Amino acid sequence: MNQPKLNPGLLRLFVVFPNIMAWCLMIGIIFFVVTNYAELKAADALTFWIVLLVIFIPLTLYTTISIIKRIRNGTL
Repeated sequence: MNQPKLNPGLLRLFVVFPNIMAWCLMIGIIFFVVTNYAELKAADALTFWIVLLVIFIPLTLYTTISIIKRIRNGTL
């Protein structure tokens, strides 16, 4: 059975666009925590946002690095 081929440019768009959105979200969370630090600390909500960043930053970095490696290898 013949699998339909996906245009390589479209495939890159499907892979890279969510990664760009993840970076935007991460930068937005960092900006939110920095600008609302005192209020988050007073409401005891700072730990949640810090834990969220500690989990989210390595995931985003790993995904970005793996996408860059695949593009350089020519597999994506």
